[in-house]
Amino acid sequence: MTMTATLSAASLAAPPPPAIPQLERPLGSEALADGLRSFSTSYYARHPFHQLMHEGRLTPLQLRGWVANRLAYQRAIPRKDAAIISNCPDPEVRREWIQRIIDHDGTGPGTGGIELWIRLGEALGVPREEMVDERHVLPGVRMAAESYVTFCKTKPWIEAVASSLTELFAPDLMRKRIAAFPEHYPWIRAEALDYFKSRLVQAPRDSQQGLMLVQLHCTTVESQQRAFEALAFKLEMLWVMIDTIHNAYRES
Repeated sequence: MTMTATLSAASLAAPPPPAIPQLERPLGSEALADGLRSFSTSYYARHPFHQLMHEGRLTPLQLRGWVANRLAYQRAIPRKDAAIISNCPDPEVRREWIQRIIDHDGTGPGTGGIELWIRLGEALGVPREEMVDERHVLPGVRMAAESYVTFCKTKPWIEAVASSLTELFAPDLMRKRIAAFPEHYPWIRAEALDYFKSRLVQAPRDSQQGLMLVQLHCTTVESQQRAFEALAFKLEMLWVMIDTIHNAYRES
């Protein structure tokens, strides 16, 4: 006698799947932009961990676990941008895109977004040494971050650009954090939020550049389909990262 069972994943195992359109003809430029923006419903801002954060329901331990682990992703960002530059044949695009690396790596020691993230970790109670050496980074988080770098190394540069369009959804998340931290976690120094404030300027600029490139270069059914798939990959990667952190530090 053969027994079968239906498996169903936990609700946190995957993000709400974006509705990837099955195109019969290419979308116009604005329709393409609207379709990409519609993927916001799968952005990891909707994950329960972020809801707990914004409601002030995370413990100091959970905040420390989050900030220490996410550094692996912060450090992956300029590496994926370098991969995009190395694959892109257009010098004008490369000249603009390099600003993203400068934003994260800075122009010298003690500058840049990665440094701001380390300072956030210190403000949350993680010693600088423990942030820098990544001793707390979970294997699942590291694998997720590295998968993004690999994607940008191995895919056509414009698909990697499309994957970066989660930046379209980031400013709202930054604003929620900036509002939530002083209200619910007043023990965190105000200047520790400088990373979030910097992204309010950088993310809209970056997403506008990326969206314009996708609109310019993705004009066929195949290229537009791949742009949607690239953004879906990035959304899933972010969800995997936050879900791993959530389950590692969640309280029973």
